[in-house]
Amino acid sequence: MASRTERFKTVAVKAARTARKWAETAAREADRLLKEAQKRAKSEQRQRRIKAALRRTGKVLKAAGRAAIVAGIAAGIASARANGRTRSRKGKR
Repeated sequence: MASRTERFKTVAVKAARTARKWAETAAREADRLLKEAQKRAKSEQRQRRIKAALRRTGKVLKAAGRAAIVAGIAAGIASARANGRTRSRKGKR
């Protein structure tokens, strides 16, 4: 029969091996979580950049829309003035 000291050493070695296995498992899990967190951070940055680009595009499109409305109004006024001039000339004759 093994002595008390030998049994203690055997149990201690077994516990150390088990602890090492769990430490390796924890390290793998931590690496996996770190990779996932980095991936999410990158995708969040990408989403922020895309949203900012869409905001800028929206501002440009709004400005273009306003310019188109102003141009349409100006064309309408110019057309009305041109029609008014031709009518007034015809009327004077």
